[in-house]
Amino acid sequence: MKLRKLLIFTAIVLFIAGCKKDNQSNNNNNTNNTGGTKSTTTTTGPTNYVLTETFESGTKAAYADANVTLTTGVWDFNDALIGNTAPDVKDGNQSVRLRTGDLAMTFDISGLTQISIKHAKYGSDATSTWQLMMSTDGGASYTQLGNTITESSTTLVTDSFKVSTTSKVRFEIIKTGTTRINIDDITFKGTGDPGITVGGTKDTGPDTSATTSSTAPRNVTIGTDAPPTSGDNSNLLFGNPSSATTSVATGDNYLIDQGYYVESYNATKGEPNWVSWHLDATNTTGVTDRLNNFAGFSGLPSGFYQVESNSYSGSGFDRGHNCPSADRTSSANANSATFLMTNMIPQAPQNNQQTWANLENYLREQVVAGYEVYIIMGSYGTGGTGTNGTFTTINNGHVNVPSNVWKVAVILPVGNGDLNRVQAGTRVIAVNTPNIQTANSDWTQYIVTVRDIEKATGYNLLSNLPQAVQDAVEIQKDAGH
Repeated sequence: MKLRKLLIFTAIVLFIAGCKKDNQSNNNNNTNNTGGTKSTTTTTGPTNYVLTETFESGTKAAYADANVTLTTGVWDFNDALIGNTAPDVKDGNQSVRLRTGDLAMTFDISGLTQISIKHAKYGSDATSTWQLMMSTDGGASYTQLGNTITESSTTLVTDSFKVSTTSKVRFEIIKTGTTRINIDDITFKGTGDPGITVGGTKDTGPDTSATTSSTAPRNVTIGTDAPPTSGDNSNLLFGNPSSATTSVATGDNYLIDQGYYVESYNATKGEPNWVSWHLDATNTTGVTDRLNNFAGFSGLPSGFYQVESNSYSGSGFDRGHNCPSADRTSSANANSATFLMTNMIPQAPQNNQQTWANLENYLREQVVAGYEVYIIMGSYGTGGTGTNGTFTTINNGHVNVPSNVWKVAVILPVGNGDLNRVQAGTRVIAVNTPNIQTANSDWTQYIVTVRDIEKATGYNLLSNLPQAVQDAVEIQKDAGH
């Protein structure tokens, strides 16, 4: 499951919808709470982005024309395949092998200023040429960008092309002649919102809980794409923050292994205390789109209140994912697991759809850049502000509205022996946001230390690390890039 070496990655904050649910605006069945402070939203200028298509997540073994879903979107492979043999020149495990056809994006990207492409001859094939074509009208017509490239190198070289237009663009690489070439690591650099979401699918869609009826509760179906239950890439590799157990006697700290993530569930509050999962390129392959199939979890012990798909209806709060939908697109089973109500908290729409969505997409962007990420998300406190005001509970008191939403992410270059690879300088991002409508969309404004979150929650985060390493990484405050 470890895919590739560390890529050089510049500062990125992507304003892209990550785990977006629509706002539920009408007020009913709320328990009222007065007060609530509002903060001021700060306007910031456009930020830079870097997106790299590595071709590590796709599969295509034949030259016949076909579309392939990759981390940046759907690409058309015409007389091209994804090669992983010894003669294929590649940075990682795979690269494109292009014969006489073309490799084309079927999607547009905005705000682009530069595109860079790594390329080489395939094996011992003769020298050949190729051209980079650009379209500003959704693929209706193309013009050549830059000069024709002569392919003569037996190792990967990089050519960069300046993009001057302010229009949305898409690209096509056209090959001439019958000899083969390899294409790898296409990097897009630009400013503002590129208009695409890492993971191959936009994580947007209607939240249908504004209806009066609920969908049938269901359990989780765990497929072969789920992370392992122990060792590298397992969801609880870095520890059980609250020492949650499967005993019903500890119903407010009840351990549930949902296969695609693990959580401590709070039966009294009707929501998770925390959710923990591992994220790498195998989880964001875009096999499925966002399913929006919210449902209660039928696997709760008898006596636990079951939150239904419509329990947040009219509350003014989103059904905010802990483990995001776009972090689990490798199968319908994986994506469906994220839509169980035991994975949700009542989250202020601005906090959910802007602040949190931007952070989620930033972490997926690290995966494209050659990292794997261990993530723990949780909430604490009582009293949040949605579109209808400030409330302590919803659903007739059955669901707590948290005051704060937090996340800790350990970011490692892909590799093995993950616990042993964490050192004092390992990047660990800790964020703690107020659950309010006026939250700043820039998640970097809420960066704290892991110790700050531990003090607020009483949890022991990253407890499986050696104490000296834990002490070092937990007091560091990330720079946000």
